[in-house]
Amino acid sequence: MRPKVYVSADGSGVVGHAGARLLADLADVTGLTAGYSAALRPLRPRGTGHDPGRIATDLAVMLADGGEAIGDLAVLRDQAQVFGSVASTPTAWRLLADADERAPASVRSARASAREVAWLQAAETGEGIPAVRTAGRTLPGLVLDLDATLVACHSEKQQAAPTCKGGFGFHPLMCFLANTDEALSGRLRPGNAGANTAADHIVVFDQALAQIPDAHRHGTDILVRTDSAGSSKAFLAHLRDMRKRGIRTFFSVGYAITEPVRRAVRAMPDRLWHPALDQNGTLRDGAEVAELTGMVDLDGYPADTRIIVRRERSHPGVQLSLFDQDEGLRHQVFLTDTPYSDGGSAQFLEVRHRGHATVEDRIRCGKTTGFGRFPSRDFGVNAVWLELSLTATDLLAWMRVLLLDGELATAEPKKLRYRLLHVAARLTRGGRSLRLRISATWPWKHELATAFHRLATLPRPAD
Repeated sequence: MRPKVYVSADGSGVVGHAGARLLADLADVTGLTAGYSAALRPLRPRGTGHDPGRIATDLAVMLADGGEAIGDLAVLRDQAQVFGSVASTPTAWRLLADADERAPASVRSARASAREVAWLQAAETGEGIPAVRTAGRTLPGLVLDLDATLVACHSEKQQAAPTCKGGFGFHPLMCFLANTDEALSGRLRPGNAGANTAADHIVVFDQALAQIPDAHRHGTDILVRTDSAGSSKAFLAHLRDMRKRGIRTFFSVGYAITEPVRRAVRAMPDRLWHPALDQNGTLRDGAEVAELTGMVDLDGYPADTRIIVRRERSHPGVQLSLFDQDEGLRHQVFLTDTPYSDGGSAQFLEVRHRGHATVEDRIRCGKTTGFGRFPSRDFGVNAVWLELSLTATDLLAWMRVLLLDGELATAEPKKLRYRLLHVAARLTRGGRSLRLRISATWPWKHELATAFHRLATLPRPAD
């Protein structure tokens, strides 16, 4: 039997969501708050009231903590002893409404500067930027995953439109860094925006590239993965042109199964099909890979583009095309410009490309970190909200890399919130200091205390 309890609303000295203070301090330590203050200074012409940069940071912290609406700032605002002076809901609304079309670019620039600091801090603490592993091998450099998603809206929001799924809303295009799960860039678009719009892919990629610190942008291999929406000739030519600027970009993009591809698959001798691999490097049961390069006309694509196909026994419930039904197998095709001389066997490249599917997890988590709901009827306000949700995702990623170990270093936001961010604590004063006391019985008290200690020892931007 549970013990009987009596509930009253008259407690004092108790703090909820105490772990979220980690995110607020991390924003300060990386220079994000100061960068936002400088970027948004024009929105505070008289120099009075709340600092716009601090408001933006508090909104990002609130989103990282799981808040869904501007009114959720109350969680921070009503605990001023821990989070300081937090703007009211109307003040936060005014900040978003007063931001003009230049504000997102300013916010992106501040976030890029903070990212550079965070990556330097990771290097100085011996962690560095983790590598992506596929089939038992470490992928060199950075891996960027681009993908679009549908966000339903249940009101007549500006530029919301019918979607290809029969709903109504927006169709943002996003770019995530697979190495750390950081959200590098995003572009808010109407619900009827084309999935394979080369111009949008170029904008999102360029904005993502600008987020990467210069020391990593030059001299580091950058692999760009997309589904077939990113296989336009214009976008791939843009990626190839990056090499003229000293940026080593490679691509791995899905490709539509056209009639020439079908003919090539049917003509492929069985002896040229090779067993496919799983992500751990073992053989994938019932799946085979073959290279179609030279059998399909790729005129107009960058030189040395390769085309690779995987066929696999379909799983129950998978929707098959007419071609797949005829063959009795499911086929997936992609293009890449990774040469064979770089260890780019068809088997390895196929499992590397299949790793792009993890972007769906990043989008799913991102929708619980801000861009699953847009607060305003105004498109400009929602565009700024998207930028703040990207910041929230970055704060969680930096926390994992800089402050956490073991299971929590790879945990999704839901687990981080349940175990660390939403913990309750008691505030006490003594020796002219304020102490945040985590319950001695909390299962993850040591992990949280260690994270705060590591945060205190991180080098500051001015160091």
